[in-house]
Amino acid sequence: MFSLLTFGIKDFFDILLVAIILYQTYKLLKGTQAMNIFFAVLGFIVIWFVLKFILRMELLGSMLDAIMNMGAIILVILFQDEIKNFLSAMGSRTSNGLFGNLKKLFFPANSYVESDSNIEEIIDATQNCSITKTGLLIVMQNNADLTAYAKTGEIINAKISARLIKNIFFKNTPLHDGALILSGGRMTAAGCILPVSHNLDIPKQFGLRHRAALGISEKTDAIAIVVSEETGSISVAQGGNIKHNLTTSELRDILKPKKQ
Repeated sequence: MFSLLTFGIKDFFDILLVAIILYQTYKLLKGTQAMNIFFAVLGFIVIWFVLKFILRMELLGSMLDAIMNMGAIILVILFQDEIKNFLSAMGSRTSNGLFGNLKKLFFPANSYVESDSNIEEIIDATQNCSITKTGLLIVMQNNADLTAYAKTGEIINAKISARLIKNIFFKNTPLHDGALILSGGRMTAAGCILPVSHNLDIPKQFGLRHRAALGISEKTDAIAIVVSEETGSISVAQGGNIKHNLTTSELRDILKPKKQ
């Protein structure tokens, strides 16, 4: 049993390291679908600790012990895709490898807000694609890391440019069917594959682009912009919801950086 009489410098650093790891894990998961599960798991651990070690409820504590022993297996099942992507990235020799990911864990980057000039470039390209009825799918990263999705496409790492965006989504070009991912004020990758939403309430007229936009917005806090190839209408998916038939003015209001 933990006692203040035996509390030493080693215990202090033990608690400090656990607190740091939990906090940085929270920051790493912030903006992803895993955030709710993280809070649920953390809450369960707190309840288990209180019942087992403070209130000393032996029967209930032993039942929770059994669940805790199975916890690792349950988490692996729940996060199998995330764990696979993380371990794959950890083994990479790039900046997303072992040391890069450890740096993200203890020193995660702040979310990026696009500059006004970048937003105007995005709006210009979106408006042009809307007029010409050219299909478009742009994903703007926020807190959640989109590296795993960017790796499914072609890494371009280019300055955000309306002309380049229009060229990428020009009909019959190799990358026009995938998503363009924007991160850190740059065009990170094109032709990317996104998770498709299985929401049964999606209107029938929405195609694969809209389902992919909604899918990435369900799993992360990214903003996805879609232009329909059939109608030229502009839609934006965010937080698992989609707004469609937007004007360029309404799109600008959504993308414009919020004043701090």
